Amino acid sequence: MLQTCLFPAAGYGTRFLPATKSLPKEMLPIITKPLVHYGVEEALEAGMDNMAFVVGRGKRALEDYFDISYELEHQIAGTSKEPLLTDIRKIMGSCTFSFTRQNEMRGLGHAIYTGKTLVRDEAFGVILADDLCINEDGENVLSQMMRIYERYRCSIVAVMEVEREQTKSYGVVSGRFIEDDLLMVDDMVEKPDPSEAPTNLAIIGRYILTPDIFDILEHTKPGKNGEIQITDALKTQAKQGMVLAYKFKGRRFDCGSIDGFMEATNFFYAKEYKK
Repeated sequence: MLQTCLFPAAGYGTRFLPATKSLPKEMLPIITKPLVHYGVEEALEAGMDNMAFVVGRGKRALEDYFDISYELEHQIAGTSKEPLLTDIRKIMGSCTFSFTRQNEMRGLGHAIYTGKTLVRDEAFGVILADDLCINEDGENVLSQMMRIYERYRCSIVAVMEVEREQTKSYGVVSGRFIEDDLLMVDDMVEKPDPSEAPTNLAIIGRYILTPDIFDILEHTKPGKNGEIQITDALKTQAKQGMVLAYKFKGRRFDCGSIDGFMEATNFFYAKEYKK
């Protein structure tokens, strides 16, 4: 059983300026719950109870969210508003939270490497909170990936098919299918031009990584945009052993974009408030 889920959360969220000038993008609300709340719920449902955050300057709101607000709780105690805190109280009572700071924005690979101090010498999950994933017909995405990890004990990335012209916005994988929806990776390319993309299978913000990824990241040189890319490290890991790509069941909202954020908001509004 994996215990730790890592949340890289040091990015600036510039597509949502000026809101993200003082508010972490992970705290942007989908109706009444911030994006990070959905991510922690997903990790908890997958059996992980140690939530580890890699944060940056101006991200204090993330720590405060998963802490007791004595003044607020005192003010609403015994009122009709108190039940609105039920979900967050449940999370706070079920998980531990730890935080470390990424002092430089040097890419997702560097952010994950920075989280090494928070992760035990074991495999761990990774959730990018601005990728909001749901599966109304069964297990959430990270739980699905856990079932695969229990069988193969290797790093796993979640992938989805995208339009060919969108590959320039994603890490893209290629390989051979060993099961329905499960690919053994032989290559990964970070944000390839559509004409050079090996496939249209794009990595989204769900990973299960084995601890040897830290040694690989330590020796991974900057790649695309001068950043340390997790795709480059995973490509090395695939050549040394095995990395799987899983076409997950469910739906993903790209809440790092305004269009995706509004799509998620409208979806959850219709789901929760138009019954």
